[in-house]
Amino acid sequence: MALDFPTIYLLPTHLEVDELLELETQIPSLTYDIHEARVVLGKISKKARALFELRARGILTDEVHVPAPLHVRHASPPAKRRRLSSPSRVPKDTHVGVASGHVSIEDDDARVQVVRLAWFADSVAKQTVLPVSDYLIYQGRKKQVVVTHPMANPEGMSKNEGREDGESTATTAYTKIPPLLKETTSEHERAIALPPIPDYLHTAYSCQRPTHYNPPNEAFIGQLKEMRTIRSLENDKVGVRAYSTSIASIAAYPYRISEASEVARLPGCGEKIALLFRQWKTDGYLDDVKKADLDPKLSVLKLFYEIWGVAATTAREFYNRGWRDLDDIVEYGWDTISREQQIGVKFYEELKEKILRAEVESIGGTVLDHANKLRRGYRMVIVGGYRRGKAASGDVDIILSHPDEDATQHFITDIVGSLEKDNFITHALKISNQNSERGQVPVTWKGQDSKVKHGFDTLDKALVVWQNPIWDRSAGSKNPNPHRRVDIIVSPWKTVGCAVVGWTGDTTFERDLRMYCKREKRLKFDSSGVRRTNDGGFVDLETGPDGRPAPDIITAEKRVFERLGLEWRPPEERCTG
Repeated sequence: MALDFPTIYLLPTHLEVDELLELETQIPSLTYDIHEARVVLGKISKKARALFELRARGILTDEVHVPAPLHVRHASPPAKRRRLSSPSRVPKDTHVGVASGHVSIEDDDARVQVVRLAWFADSVAKQTVLPVSDYLIYQGRKKQVVVTHPMANPEGMSKNEGREDGESTATTAYTKIPPLLKETTSEHERAIALPPIPDYLHTAYSCQRPTHYNPPNEAFIGQLKEMRTIRSLENDKVGVRAYSTSIASIAAYPYRISEASEVARLPGCGEKIALLFRQWKTDGYLDDVKKADLDPKLSVLKLFYEIWGVAATTAREFYNRGWRDLDDIVEYGWDTISREQQIGVKFYEELKEKILRAEVESIGGTVLDHANKLRRGYRMVIVGGYRRGKAASGDVDIILSHPDEDATQHFITDIVGSLEKDNFITHALKISNQNSERGQVPVTWKGQDSKVKHGFDTLDKALVVWQNPIWDRSAGSKNPNPHRRVDIIVSPWKTVGCAVVGWTGDTTFERDLRMYCKREKRLKFDSSGVRRTNDGGFVDLETGPDGRPAPDIITAEKRVFERLGLEWRPPEERCTG
């Protein structure tokens, strides 16, 4: 039985990504909106840090001290407060005060407690929600403000006078009252007739749900993806995960959404996403997305973010160096960026172009032909967005495998050399032989506390730039075919099912698959195979009951789903967004 925790917001400060994700799955009352939280849980210990984390998220508070013992508290009657407005205008059980021309309204729901992470861990260990008193770092009451009128600046007083930090009071206010989702009578009547939420949407992990390409609410999802990108560029990791969870939930919902209340009831969404839906339905866009389009800094960050090889962190680094366009990178930083980033800048416009399915298939066919020229019997699956059903892809991801394990050992170098010789590969950006170098066995799981990080997966692979070398030379001497990004992955046959699973699903599907394996099965999933978390031992999911290997790649993939206790989802149902 789940413990009855208060609403908890989890601070990402000082937490590794895996640790943060695991904690999020453990907290039954988790919210991604700090304004809704009664408890802010964090890996911090100082009051000053707690105040900083609250202020950084727009929460301003007055400290509430821990009450004195009962006999002390009632030793004398509390002082009466001067009435500031008629009783009919003040809600019952509220405290009213005046500050800088604002009327502040506070009630018990406005109280927030910042608590050490150990409180949650100890509560889970003892199977009871422990009192927070021994774990409390800071307790405050949020300032929620209704602006009545601006207070005139007293004559002769500097606007910064009285502030220890010198910050202008003109730019400092209190936390705004968060908007509430209110329904009109007609909306309420329509909400009664809403379709039932499918049972599969109540599952904890998106890898347990059918999520189709081109979902009914694709237009709204597109705006939420824009919001997620903005949060990523702003380094808001919690916001990125929150939007990813909401997007996955809405993408799996099989009906066209008509009401905001329909969004609010979906797992992982809530009132905040519902309000965004109402705004989108009314205006056709989200305010934050429109503002971001007009924000000069975010526009530059988006430009850098679209360069192949540049993540959000790198985009911010480029901006902080003073660069504002591609020419700045070339002129001031060319020798300081990686080779992958140089290629990304050089072919920026070409690599942004989408690749139609016919061209994806042509590239895949060429790779397979070269593989079989080197060693007969190779099999291939084109994975990524193509396999999920996308009409056009940003790049091409290809998995090669061979029933003979000796054939895949160090094969990645051979296939790249063959394609380079025939001028299909113009630039080999990165070649990894990690899997071959350790004997084509999955990485040993060293436990949660291991400091060794292995990245997305550890298979042999080559990240290359591709260009079709065939063109009508009578029309010109320069190859007009666009450059494309292609990833070639080589997997041994015994774990090819894991490789295909790990390279097919959308990002949230893959994130939740790893979390499902870890939390529900005590397994560590990797595209190179699966290991037990208790002793690091290899778990064979793909050999048949007769002891024989899978006859083909798709059979191997289906066995991975079955033996992980998951219902088989065709690639077209792994589009979590």
